[in-house]
Amino acid sequence: MTAPLKQHARQPALIAGLALAGALLSGCVTHPAPLQGEYLPLSPQQAAAGTHTGAPVRCGGRVIEVDPQADRTCFTMLSSQLDPYGRPSQAQDGSDGRFMACRGGFYDPAVFAAEREVTFTGRIAGYEDTRIGEYNYRLPRIEAEVVYLWPERSDTHTIIHHPHPHPSFWYPRGWWW
Repeated sequence: MTAPLKQHARQPALIAGLALAGALLSGCVTHPAPLQGEYLPLSPQQAAAGTHTGAPVRCGGRVIEVDPQADRTCFTMLSSQLDPYGRPSQAQDGSDGRFMACRGGFYDPAVFAAEREVTFTGRIAGYEDTRIGEYNYRLPRIEAEVVYLWPERSDTHTIIHHPHPHPSFWYPRGWWW
Protein backbone atom coordinates (compact mmCIF):
# COMPACT_ATOMS: atom_id res chain seq x y z
CA MET A 1 0.00 0.00 0.00
CA THR A 2 2.93 2.35 0.54
CA ALA A 3 4.29 1.86 -3.01
CA PRO A 4 1.27 3.49 -4.71
CA LEU A 5 1.46 6.38 -2.25
CA LYS A 6 5.18 6.96 -2.98
CA GLN A 7 4.53 6.83 -6.71
CA HIS A 8 1.65 9.32 -6.38
CA ALA A 9 3.88 11.66 -4.37
CA ARG A 10 6.48 11.68 -7.17
CA GLN A 11 4.00 12.77 -9.86
CA PRO A 12 4.06 16.52 -9.02
CA ALA A 13 7.88 16.46 -9.13
CA LEU A 14 7.77 14.66 -12.48
CA ILE A 15 5.26 17.15 -13.90
CA ALA A 16 7.33 20.10 -12.63
CA GLY A 17 10.48 18.58 -14.16
CA LEU A 18 8.78 18.07 -17.52
CA ALA A 19 7.41 21.63 -17.47
CA LEU A 20 10.88 23.01 -16.71
CA ALA A 21 12.44 20.94 -19.51
CA GLY A 22 9.76 22.16 -21.93
CA ALA A 23 10.37 25.78 -20.95
CA LEU A 24 14.12 25.38 -21.38
CA LEU A 25 13.72 23.72 -24.77
CA SER A 26 11.29 26.34 -26.01
CA GLY A 27 13.82 28.98 -25.00
CA CYS A 28 16.35 27.40 -27.35
CA VAL A 29 14.21 28.16 -30.41
CA THR A 30 13.79 31.88 -30.66
CA HIS A 31 13.28 34.58 -33.21
CA PRO A 32 16.08 37.06 -33.89
CA ALA A 33 15.74 40.04 -31.50
CA PRO A 34 14.11 42.40 -34.06
CA LEU A 35 11.37 39.83 -34.78
CA GLN A 36 10.43 39.03 -31.19
CA GLY A 37 7.11 40.08 -29.74
CA GLU A 38 3.45 39.14 -29.59
CA TYR A 39 1.62 39.02 -32.91
CA LEU A 40 -1.70 37.64 -34.14
CA PRO A 41 -1.29 34.35 -35.99
CA LEU A 42 -2.89 35.69 -39.20
CA SER A 43 -1.80 34.61 -42.64
CA PRO A 44 -2.13 37.27 -45.35
CA GLN A 45 -4.89 35.14 -46.88
CA GLN A 46 -6.84 35.25 -43.60
CA ALA A 47 -6.14 38.98 -43.19
CA ALA A 48 -7.43 39.73 -46.70
CA ALA A 49 -10.64 37.79 -46.04
CA GLY A 50 -11.60 39.97 -43.07
CA THR A 51 -11.09 43.38 -41.59
CA HIS A 52 -8.07 43.30 -39.32
CA THR A 53 -6.85 46.89 -39.61
CA GLY A 54 -4.52 47.69 -36.71
CA ALA A 55 -3.73 44.05 -35.91
CA PRO A 56 -0.07 43.39 -35.00
CA VAL A 57 1.39 40.79 -37.38
CA ARG A 58 4.63 39.04 -38.27
CA CYS A 59 4.63 37.93 -41.92
CA GLY A 60 7.29 36.74 -44.28
CA GLY A 61 7.90 35.26 -47.65
CA ARG A 62 9.70 35.82 -50.92
CA VAL A 63 10.03 39.15 -52.68
CA ILE A 64 7.95 39.56 -55.83
CA GLU A 65 8.53 43.27 -56.38
CA VAL A 66 10.11 46.26 -54.62
CA ASP A 67 8.74 49.75 -55.28
CA PRO A 68 10.88 52.62 -53.90
CA GLN A 69 8.72 55.75 -53.58
CA ALA A 70 9.57 59.32 -52.57
CA ASP A 71 9.40 58.72 -48.82
CA ARG A 72 9.01 54.96 -48.40
CA THR A 73 9.56 51.58 -50.03
CA CYS A 74 6.78 49.06 -50.60
CA PHE A 75 7.39 45.34 -51.02
CA THR A 76 4.98 42.97 -52.74
CA MET A 77 5.51 39.55 -51.18
CA LEU A 78 4.51 35.94 -51.78
CA SER A 79 3.79 34.76 -48.26
CA SER A 80 4.90 31.51 -46.72
CA GLN A 81 4.62 30.08 -43.22
CA LEU A 82 7.39 31.03 -40.84
CA ASP A 83 9.66 28.46 -39.23
CA PRO A 84 10.34 28.52 -35.46
CA TYR A 85 12.98 31.25 -36.00
CA GLY A 86 10.63 33.51 -37.96
CA ARG A 87 12.23 32.72 -41.32
CA PRO A 88 10.01 31.88 -44.32
CA SER A 89 9.78 28.12 -44.58
CA GLN A 90 11.13 26.24 -47.58
CA ALA A 91 8.99 23.23 -46.74
CA GLN A 92 5.94 24.28 -48.72
CA ASP A 93 5.18 24.58 -52.40
CA GLY A 94 2.08 26.75 -52.05
CA SER A 95 1.51 30.14 -50.55
CA ASP A 96 -0.43 31.74 -47.73
CA GLY A 97 -1.37 34.51 -50.13
CA ARG A 98 0.28 37.76 -51.06
CA PHE A 99 0.76 40.88 -49.02
CA MET A 100 2.29 44.31 -49.29
CA ALA A 101 4.61 45.77 -46.65
CA CYS A 102 5.71 49.42 -46.65
CA ARG A 103 8.34 51.16 -44.54
CA GLY A 104 9.75 54.67 -44.57
CA GLY A 105 13.10 55.08 -46.28
CA PHE A 106 14.89 53.60 -49.27
CA TYR A 107 15.43 49.87 -49.62
CA ASP A 108 17.49 49.00 -52.67
CA PRO A 109 15.71 46.68 -55.13
CA ALA A 110 19.11 45.23 -56.07
CA VAL A 111 19.56 44.00 -52.48
CA PHE A 112 15.90 43.05 -51.95
CA ALA A 113 15.85 41.18 -55.26
CA ALA A 114 13.13 38.81 -56.42
CA GLU A 115 12.98 35.55 -54.43
CA ARG A 116 14.92 36.92 -51.42
CA GLU A 117 13.41 35.94 -48.07
CA VAL A 118 12.18 38.76 -45.85
CA THR A 119 10.21 38.83 -42.60
CA PHE A 120 8.26 41.91 -41.50
CA THR A 121 6.69 42.94 -38.23
CA GLY A 122 4.15 45.72 -37.96
CA ARG A 123 0.44 46.43 -38.12
CA ILE A 124 -2.11 45.94 -40.84
CA ALA A 125 -2.67 49.48 -42.12
CA GLY A 126 -5.29 48.71 -44.74
CA TYR A 127 -5.80 46.85 -47.98
CA GLU A 128 -4.80 47.33 -51.62
CA ASP A 129 -6.90 46.08 -54.51
CA THR A 130 -4.76 44.97 -57.42
CA ARG A 131 -4.92 42.72 -60.45
CA ILE A 132 -2.86 39.62 -61.00
CA GLY A 133 -3.41 38.82 -64.64
CA GLU A 134 -7.17 39.11 -65.04
CA TYR A 135 -7.85 38.29 -61.39
CA ASN A 136 -8.83 40.97 -58.85
CA TYR A 137 -6.80 40.46 -55.69
CA ARG A 138 -7.00 42.09 -52.25
CA LEU A 139 -3.64 42.52 -50.53
CA PRO A 140 -3.32 43.34 -46.84
CA ARG A 141 -0.90 46.29 -46.49
CA ILE A 142 1.42 46.15 -43.49
CA GLU A 143 2.97 49.30 -42.08
CA ALA A 144 6.29 47.65 -41.24
CA GLU A 145 8.25 48.43 -38.11
CA VAL A 146 10.93 45.84 -38.94
CA VAL A 147 12.19 44.70 -42.34
CA TYR A 148 14.39 41.63 -41.77
CA LEU A 149 16.32 40.41 -44.82
CA TRP A 150 17.52 36.86 -44.33
CA PRO A 151 20.93 35.75 -45.61
CA GLU A 152 20.76 33.73 -48.78
CA ARG A 153 20.60 30.02 -48.11
CA SER A 154 23.61 27.93 -49.01
CA ASP A 155 23.31 24.60 -50.75
CA THR A 156 24.85 22.70 -47.83
CA HIS A 157 22.14 20.05 -48.05
CA THR A 158 22.94 19.09 -51.63
CA ILE A 159 23.74 15.40 -51.91
CA ILE A 160 26.71 14.66 -54.13
CA HIS A 161 26.70 11.17 -55.57
CA HIS A 162 30.10 9.54 -55.93
CA PRO A 163 30.28 6.43 -58.08
CA HIS A 164 31.09 3.18 -56.31
CA PRO A 165 34.88 2.97 -55.97
CA HIS A 166 35.03 -0.67 -57.08
CA PRO A 167 33.91 -2.21 -60.36
CA SER A 168 30.51 -3.86 -60.06
CA PHE A 169 31.86 -7.29 -61.06
CA TRP A 170 33.60 -7.49 -57.67
CA TYR A 171 30.16 -7.57 -56.04
CA PRO A 172 28.01 -9.60 -58.44
CA ARG A 173 25.27 -10.31 -55.88
CA GLY A 174 25.50 -7.10 -53.87
CA TRP A 175 27.42 -6.18 -50.76
CA TRP A 176 25.44 -8.47 -48.48
CA TRP A 177 26.81 -11.63 -50.13
